[in-house]
Amino acid sequence: MTRLAVLGSPIAHSKSPLLHAAAYRELELDWQYEAIEVDEGALEPFVTNLDDHWRGLSLTMPLKRVVLPLLESVDPVARLTGSVNTVLLAGGERRGFNTDVYGVWAALRGSGHTAFDRVAIVGGGATAASVLVAVDQLGADEVTLFVRTAANADPIVRLGDALGLDVRVQPIGSHVEADVVVSTLPGGVIHSSTFDTDALLFDVAYDPWPSALAAGWTGPVVSGLEMLIHQAHAQVATFVTGSPAGELPEGVLPAMRAAVA
Repeated sequence: MTRLAVLGSPIAHSKSPLLHAAAYRELELDWQYEAIEVDEGALEPFVTNLDDHWRGLSLTMPLKRVVLPLLESVDPVARLTGSVNTVLLAGGERRGFNTDVYGVWAALRGSGHTAFDRVAIVGGGATAASVLVAVDQLGADEVTLFVRTAANADPIVRLGDALGLDVRVQPIGSHVEADVVVSTLPGGVIHSSTFDTDALLFDVAYDPWPSALAAGWTGPVVSGLEMLIHQAHAQVATFVTGSPAGELPEGVLPAMRAAVA
């Protein structure tokens, strides 16, 4: 049997098994996908001991950067962000991809919002890097990054330089005008009083929902579940076709969405 899994710590809350199981049923593939608790120290022995039954891995916190030295190749988006959330195991190689960028892009495009000039991003981790690339693709001109510790912003600022975006760093709690606010922090960590709540909010948190931030928002809100669905769809394409851009039957995305509705 072909095996796949989502790895991370904590991982019990993950909806990825529901999404992937729905996709493989729709595709009539007898593939087994599960959630496995794996932290940074356990990742290398886990990955290096996988046998030929394994087709792929989804990675969540805190593994998206730790996995890089374990891969034979990394796609351009993952290399740019320094973040891998998808590992394809094929031909005796471990190939890394980033489908989070597409997930963010698709979630924001699907919101119907059209103004992405001024963007505020909360948090400076791997997900923030993917958000920065996605909003650059959507036409962002001004990006403000809110972090607790200024040093944590350095990788995102360097990424902004590579993209030709000027990323301004501010402490959480300061104010900035923005068309879109993207929170990459766990639900409940930050409250809506920090921001002008008439902007579009995209909160990558989805469990529990609404997050403390979303609950106090007066403007339009996009849940992180949208990102999760779209990035998982691109993961399925990667595992099935070998590429995140590979085409899947039209029924796959609706089946995945229904599984977590």
